[in-house]
Amino acid sequence: MATVAFIGLGNMGGPMAANLAKEGYTVRAYDLSEQALEAAKDHGCEVAGSAREAAAEADFVISMLPAGKHVKALYVDGDEALFEVIKLGALVIDCSTIDADTARSVAAIGEQRGIDFVDAPVSGGVSGALAGTLTFIVGGSKAQFEKVTPVLGVMGRNIFHAGDHGAGQVAKACNNMLLSVLMAGTCEAINMGVKNGLDPAVLSDIMRKSSGGNWVLNVYNPYPGVMESVPAANAYQGGFLVDLMMKDLGLAMDISQQSASPVPMGSAARTLFTQHKANGNGKLDFSSLMQLYQDKEGEG
Repeated sequence: MATVAFIGLGNMGGPMAANLAKEGYTVRAYDLSEQALEAAKDHGCEVAGSAREAAAEADFVISMLPAGKHVKALYVDGDEALFEVIKLGALVIDCSTIDADTARSVAAIGEQRGIDFVDAPVSGGVSGALAGTLTFIVGGSKAQFEKVTPVLGVMGRNIFHAGDHGAGQVAKACNNMLLSVLMAGTCEAINMGVKNGLDPAVLSDIMRKSSGGNWVLNVYNPYPGVMESVPAANAYQGGFLVDLMMKDLGLAMDISQQSASPVPMGSAARTLFTQHKANGNGKLDFSSLMQLYQDKEGEG
């Protein structure tokens, strides 16, 4: 089996690396967190002393990092930039959610050095990472897509080729902007029903099976007590943080401005999440936006 370097073992990266090791890949893992490294070791990964040590002679390098500046520093600008040690012919898969321009620029630099680079942001959350059912949205050439598909298939169920480099990031921003709109609208509708005497579970089932049905109602209900095994059933702990949704909405707004694309509903959702974050809820799951509506009603 191929050797995979995995850089960034957070809530998503850790389970993804573990699934690769479970499938038989040699996984050399690195993270700044000693706790994350210990967990990776427990799941069959080899622990590297540095990102360079992990990436040297690896066939694939996978990264899961917070922002574009971290990706650029890791591969290009840092004192120990990985493009200096990654072997020719290796393929870099950046699963971070970053701006498309950084993805394109890093891919272009990699191409100059004989290193393939694709952007492959993910959707599916921590539960999807644990279960190996993530969705990967790949930006790169057709040949690169075909090369990464078997590796991504170990960690995900749906693998899409969005287009050339950077396209994965644009598609991810579009998806998450829509998700924010769906979450805000679903919270509004359920809250209004409850304030008028409806049972939230009954109302959710009605809408789920009617024309208002959507992903939030199907698998991620934001009202406590309606659905098990979702953040709303656990005081909005875990899941996809409000801080991360705010980051993704910022990326979406940048794309909209660069392309003169009107996004009035996306902008409205961003305003709601901004207010919710300002109330001290950045570390809660994004479905906790329900609390913003409940608080507004309480203020009245």
